[in-house]
Amino acid sequence: MKHLFVTAACAAALLSGCASGSKDNANPFLSEYTTPFQVPPFDKIQMEHYKPAFLQGMEEQAKEIEAIVNNPEEATFENTIVALDQSGRLLSKVSSVFSGLNSANTNDEMQALSRELSPLLSKHSDDINMNAKLFERVKAVYNQRETLGLDKEQAKLLEETYKDFERNGANLDAESQAKLRELNSEISMLQLTFGQNMLAETNAYTLWVQDEKDLAGLPANLIASAAEAAKGSGKEIGWVFTLHNPSIMPFLQYADNRDLREQIFKAYINRGNNGNENDNNEVVRKLVKARLEKAKLMGYEDYASMALDTRMAKTSEAVYNLLDQVWEPAIAKAKEELADIQAEIKKDGKNFTAEGWDWRYYADRAKRAKFSMDENEIRPYLQLENVRNGMFHLANKLYGVTFTALENMPLPHPEAEVFECKDKDGTHLGVLYLDYFPRASKRGGAWCGGYRSQTYKDGKRVAPVVTIVCNFTKPSANQPALLTADEAETMFHEFGHALHSLFRDVHYYGISGVPRDFVELPSQINEHWVFEPEMLKQYAKHYQTGEVMPTELVEKLDKSGKYGQGFATVEYVAASLLDMDFHVLREIPEDLDVMKFEEETLGKRGLLKQIPSRYRTTYFNHTMGGGYTAGYYSYMWAEVLDADAYEAFKETGDIFHPEVADKFRKYVLTPGGIDDAMDMYKNFRGKEPGIEPLLKNRGLK
Repeated sequence: MKHLFVTAACAAALLSGCASGSKDNANPFLSEYTTPFQVPPFDKIQMEHYKPAFLQGMEEQAKEIEAIVNNPEEATFENTIVALDQSGRLLSKVSSVFSGLNSANTNDEMQALSRELSPLLSKHSDDINMNAKLFERVKAVYNQRETLGLDKEQAKLLEETYKDFERNGANLDAESQAKLRELNSEISMLQLTFGQNMLAETNAYTLWVQDEKDLAGLPANLIASAAEAAKGSGKEIGWVFTLHNPSIMPFLQYADNRDLREQIFKAYINRGNNGNENDNNEVVRKLVKARLEKAKLMGYEDYASMALDTRMAKTSEAVYNLLDQVWEPAIAKAKEELADIQAEIKKDGKNFTAEGWDWRYYADRAKRAKFSMDENEIRPYLQLENVRNGMFHLANKLYGVTFTALENMPLPHPEAEVFECKDKDGTHLGVLYLDYFPRASKRGGAWCGGYRSQTYKDGKRVAPVVTIVCNFTKPSANQPALLTADEAETMFHEFGHALHSLFRDVHYYGISGVPRDFVELPSQINEHWVFEPEMLKQYAKHYQTGEVMPTELVEKLDKSGKYGQGFATVEYVAASLLDMDFHVLREIPEDLDVMKFEEETLGKRGLLKQIPSRYRTTYFNHTMGGGYTAGYYSYMWAEVLDADAYEAFKETGDIFHPEVADKFRKYVLTPGGIDDAMDMYKNFRGKEPGIEPLLKNRGLK
């Protein structure tokens, strides 16, 4: 049920792009797609199609719910639970396309209609969740669950459906339900506003360099990209650098001009905190207050307790316990790295104390000094197309699946590519879109989403349509897209999510998902293979000569791989702690200063001034935009799992061991949410994981 209609919690994500318009008889959403593999006909979908499809989708689902409620027959698993799970297909159909395109290619019209539809969709969701007669039928089936002879999948759907109603206010009295509706609508709109403000802030800033001497230290590919960015922004001379990661991060790492590093760094960490029309301070204050009110209304002491109730961690104490175990060794390692940075500053004959805009620059120099390692040596071997083929090779090696490029297909954006995934026996598993490069209409970061979820219809498997969206270094006039080591890992990471979607085989929407702190296991385990020598031989080939990455460079890459983990771990854990600290609050002062709160809550733990939280509060979209609310810790929680899971391959002496891969696919990637998450892991591994492999992998022990 929760996967078919827009809940208040995810309205912002699903509502970030439509446009109003009159009803169109040719609206592609209102008929079966006739495209290959029935992918969305992106070339036919116009702005005016979204709103009518949303409105009709809500109307159709309301009628379907009414039919369930008014069914004169006794409530059964089929006529109530399955009927509810299968309701809202049109709404799901338009929501998935709308959500995906808004995140990857938004515009002003889409964002305006997002705001128009947000309260309508919130109300629609609440009308279902708080339908007393519908809940009576669900409860009637639930109360008979022991005598219905349900299989494991059916039993799980029944359990989750009943719990969804409880979690969404079905047991509240009328007054409390009315208040919950208000809060859901408010939270939805605030999350939507936060994300739109963040995108506007990211796009608003550019650093325009006009003097060539200010480019000192920058690699040629970044200079070429900046020159093209300048032309693209209408400037006849100079170079333009932006706050998108492929631009700002290498600038901070390589630019000799310290003043310019400071300018762009401060612009980056102050997004949403500039006192302008896109300022997110008040949005955050209202949002955490509304979330706390909702949690208390639902009988919880704080919002984190409510959010964690359905996750592996279960309690705030369990989350803090994990983060604290990693925090102390990470801070210690970061202080060692800071000493290296200060030593590099001294080598320049200077004695200033390093600041945040110095860290990447001098840490890179320290890494080169320690390991004779320049990351620019690696990039020529990481041509985007080769990295993509490498991840396809890994999937084939582990699971026997193949990916074949498709031609003459509708694309969500002209830059996207599309592939068919086939299983080892040649059967169709699904379709995968890849969209690599940043643009002003695309939100930052990288993610894996879907334009259609896997399910069953008339007894036949409906294959998923999956998309991976990234913000990687673009090709320039002189060379193809050459990835950084981090970007290569990111591609493999998101591909792990894609495999999870492609391999999933469940019959009901309501059990297709897994807990937030388990969902990163399939993605993060995929990162372990990226720089294994056996993998590098397959795909790490010089873009000009075709030469495989030399053994000497592979060894340097391996030896230097753990350097910098102090910084990386501290900035991540800081963000995780910040997310939790906001959501364990049990009182929200009316005058809450969110940036002061951030400073105090991280300062008391000894966060180094040179390392800001990976996401500061006013641009922390993972938590304030919804999705990872009281859940950003999930990457670390899942890392405990993935580090331990990869040991299962290494213990065999074969990192591609087919039997281990088959078990991982069977017990982790295929079942959706049919089993308890820890049971899924133990079914694969035979035991619960320990934290030791994680600390070892990060070089913290």
